[in-house]
This record gives sequence, structure tokens and C-alpha cells, in this order.
Amino acid sequence: MKWKRKLILVGIAFLSFFSLLLFVAIFIADDPSSSSSTGIELEESSLSVSQDTLNYRSLVEKYAKKEHIDDYFNVLLAIIEVESGGKLPDVMQSSESKGLAPNTITNPEESIQQGVAYFAELVRSAKSLEADDQSVIQAYNYGGGFLNYVAKHGKNYSFELAESFSKEQAHGEKAIYTHPVAINKNGGWRYNYGNMFYVELVNQYLSTSSEKFSDKTVQAIMDEALKYEGYPYVFGGYNPTTSFDCSGLTQWAFQKAGISLPRVAQDQYDVMEHLPLSEAEPGDLVFFHSTYDAGTYVTHVGIYVGDNKMYHAGNPIGYTDLTSDYWQAHLIGVGRIKI
Repeated sequence: MKWKRKLILVGIAFLSFFSLLLFVAIFIADDPSSSSSTGIELEESSLSVSQDTLNYRSLVEKYAKKEHIDDYFNVLLAIIEVESGGKLPDVMQSSESKGLAPNTITNPEESIQQGVAYFAELVRSAKSLEADDQSVIQAYNYGGGFLNYVAKHGKNYSFELAESFSKEQAHGEKAIYTHPVAINKNGGWRYNYGNMFYVELVNQYLSTSSEKFSDKTVQAIMDEALKYEGYPYVFGGYNPTTSFDCSGLTQWAFQKAGISLPRVAQDQYDVMEHLPLSEAEPGDLVFFHSTYDAGTYVTHVGIYVGDNKMYHAGNPIGYTDLTSDYWQAHLIGVGRIKI
């Protein structure tokens, strides 16, 4: 009988221990801090990419996990935004990394699979060479040879290194490049090998350093701006006495709401976080290029009011529809005040 009693006691002890393990497992599983997907969700909130790009996040997550580069989830989405805006079949423009002609890949998932695998290869190479992550981003555009170049020149990315590498590869040949980042940096050119601005193009989508205005602030801006509806457009105008040009109106109306802006459209654009029109909120500014020969890339600005409309210093001052062919042809994107 004693052995039966011992057997029962052992059984009870085992069941108690098993129950304790089960409780701990359930507790940990329910703890939000233990979930790896939570980290990805938090990281997503720091992105400022288009919805077309975000449509591919599940595929990016799938292949990033497969390649063990989950930490680069945001970077990969930002690369998609730069390469295609999520609108081309070869969304990561990864055909060439597979040894194919550009845009040979016609399946978005295949493009992402190849692009993520290539990026993972660059990450591993950079670690072995002790090169930094910014160098990896530039190498996605230049190729792995750039990582060797960085390793020989201090092991840390700089724009000057990206520029000198491109200059060497292009034998000094230059090409016109009218993206705002190039306009601001050197007036609008690059060396004719890859894109020496690639890190800056990617990084602009990786951090959110701004937030939309409160309804109260938007109301204050518009209350002031609407006082001048119907006024004529006056080049160089910056106050009610002279009337306004486009940036004069935005500067004046924002100032009345307690927000300082530079005087001209290009300078206003330069101090903003840049977003696609699809993410515009009332109170954001909308920027345009080549509406006239101003000697700068950005030539016009208006205040976004919602429903694809803006209020601006047209001739006369008033509302306009951003879906018109004219504005779509000149659209750069949206600007939001950095905080």
C-alpha cells in the first residue's frame, strides 16, 4: 500500500509542477512586451511612406524574418518607396541584383523576396567588414563594392564617400538630377553612376519628426487666410496691403497662428517633413515645381484643406482642386512642420 501512496504523491507533485509551467507560459504569452510583432508595429509608426508601399508590409515582414533581418523592416519599406512607390511590378527594383535586366521581374513578391535576400547579403557583408548600416543602404543602390570602399575609408558612411565612389565609377561624368534633395545640395546634378543621394532619399521616409496640427491651429490658420479670398495674386506680396504671392500668403497666415515660416516656397519646403499627398492632413502645405521659371525647384505652395483641395494664392486667392491635370503634373508632395 505504501508504494501506491508514494505513486499518488508523485503524480500530484508532477501535475502541480506542470500546472505551474502552463501558467507561466500563458502569462508570458499574454505579456505584450514578449511579442516580437509588437516591435514591428511600433516601428511602422515611424514610417512616412505611401499606402501603395504599405500594402506590401506583410510580404516584407515574411522575407525579412526568413533572412533574419527583422530590424531592417522599416528600411526595406523605405527602399520600396524610393524604388517604386509601390506602383511597379518590380517593387524593389531587384532584377539587376539577380543578374537580370532592369524590370525583368514582373511579380511583386518575387521582387521583394530577391530584394530582401540581396539586402540581407549586404548586411552580412557589412558586418564582416565592420561597415555601418548607412553604408548598407547606399550599397543597395551601388552594389557590394561600395562596402569594400567604405571599409578602406574609415568604415562609416558619409555623403562625401558616396559622391567620391560614384565619381570614380563614372570617371567624372555628370548627369542632371532635379530631385529636391539634389537641388538643395548642389543645384541639381549627380555623377553618372548609381545615385549618390540614395541614403538621403531612403532616410527621408524613416522618421516622423512632425505631427498634424490640432483643429484649433488649422482653424486659426484658415481664419486668417480666408480674409484675403478674392484678393489678386501679386508677385512678391507678403501682407494685406500689398496682397500676396503664394509663399507670402502661407507665411502670413501661419504667423498669425503662431507658426514661423521662411519667406519663399523653396525655403518653406526645405524645413518640412515630406509626405505623399495621400497622407495630407488639413493645415499641411502642398508644394509644386516648374509652375514658372523661379530659379528654384519649388515654385508654388498652398494650404491643404482636405478632400484633395487646397487654398492658395492663385489669381485670385481662393480654393482649387488638386486632382486637376495641371496640379497633378506639377505636384511634388506635402510638407508638414517639423517638431
